[in-house]
Amino acid sequence: MTLVTREIHAPADQVFAVLADGWTYASWVVGASRIRDVDEGFPSPGTKIYHSVGTWPILIDDTTSVLACEPGKRLELQVRAWPMGEGYVGLTLRERDGTTTVEMEEHTVSGPAKLLPGPVEALSLRARNREALRRLAYLAEGRSR
Repeated sequence: MTLVTREIHAPADQVFAVLADGWTYASWVVGASRIRDVDEGFPSPGTKIYHSVGTWPILIDDTTSVLACEPGKRLELQVRAWPMGEGYVGLTLRERDGTTTVEMEEHTVSGPAKLLPGPVEALSLRARNREALRRLAYLAEGRSR
């Protein structure tokens, strides 16, 4: 499991508002190139984001499903990017004095990416998720102005 943490200078409800807006995922999730659709009721458990990964002309259409959601506190996702595989992403929010600590944990669940040695997977996920949290911070902090 790879864990990345970032302090975001916005209250947890504003950070979660970005997470709860499935249409923003291509803006902050590294690798997501576009959002094709978002189920009504997202981020309720069982709802999905329909996304594409890659760059034109090579785009792979896939989905991200909500496994669990505690608004303002936690969001758990099953991410798909076949043919590479599937992964688990957990986002935990902890607010203190108007600043929110976001922890993002991720690991591969199935598919060819699961064959990567742990340290190699961790290195790539850590770099990608640091950038994802940086982008999430821009969006959430922008909403607090």
